[in-house]
Amino acid sequence: MYINDIHILYYFFIGLLGLAVGQVMNWANARLENHEKVFCKEFFTTYLPHMKVNFKLLLSTAIIYILLLYFIGWKIKLLEYLLLTPMLIAAFVIDYRKQIIPNRLTLTMFEVGVIFTFISGLTSMNLFIDSILGLVAGGGIFLLITLIGGAIAGKEAMGFGDVKLMGALGLFFGLTTTIMIAVISFLLGAIISVILLITKKKKSNEYIPFGPFIVIAAFIAMFMPHNLLLFVLLKIFTLGLYKI
Repeated sequence: MYINDIHILYYFFIGLLGLAVGQVMNWANARLENHEKVFCKEFFTTYLPHMKVNFKLLLSTAIIYILLLYFIGWKIKLLEYLLLTPMLIAAFVIDYRKQIIPNRLTLTMFEVGVIFTFISGLTSMNLFIDSILGLVAGGGIFLLITLIGGAIAGKEAMGFGDVKLMGALGLFFGLTTTIMIAVISFLLGAIISVILLITKKKKSNEYIPFGPFIVIAAFIAMFMPHNLLLFVLLKIFTLGLYKI
C-alpha cells in the first residue's frame, strides 16, 4: 500500500524513528536547560535504566516525522528537517519552561545548518547565497528589534537567544521564507499574547517567551507550500484586497 507514492512501511519506520528521537529529547531537554552535556555516560547509567516515557513528546515527534515524509518525500530537505525538528522542539520546551534558549542548542542548529548550506552550495550557488542571506536577515531583523526595543523601553525587548535562533533558522529556510517565519511569529505572538492577557493567564508585566512562536512559525513554513504561505500573508496584510 502506498500513500503519496511512498510505501506505508516507510511511514511506519520513520514514525518509530520519531518515537526514539522523542524519547532521547526528553533527556536532552532536561540536560540542555541546566547547561549540561547531553551525550555523556549518565545517559546509559542513569537515564536508560530508569527512563520515564513522555508520551506527548514522543507522539509529537513521531507525527511530525511522518508528516515531513508525506509532504517532502525522499529529498535532501527531508534529512535537514528531520535533524532540525528535535532541536526546534527543544527550543520550544526549554524556552517555555525556563525562558531561555541554550547557546549549545542554537550553536548545534547553526552547525547543522552550515553543513547543509555547503552541501547545497555544491549543486547550486544560488541556494548557498540564499541560505547566507537567510542567516543575515533572520539574525539581523531580531537583533535590530532587540536593540531598538531595548533603547526605547529601557529593558531587553527580546532575548538574544531568539536572535541566534532566527539566524540559525535562516540557514535552513533561506531569505524569503525566513522573513515570512519572522512575520508569522510576530502575528502569533501578538494574537496569543492578547488572548493570554484577556483570559488573565498572564499579567501585563509578565514575560512571555517568544521562542515558541518562532518554532511554531518554522513548522508552518515546513509544511505549507512557499507560494501559498506568501499568498496568505499578503491577504492578511492587505485585508483581503490582494489578488493573484
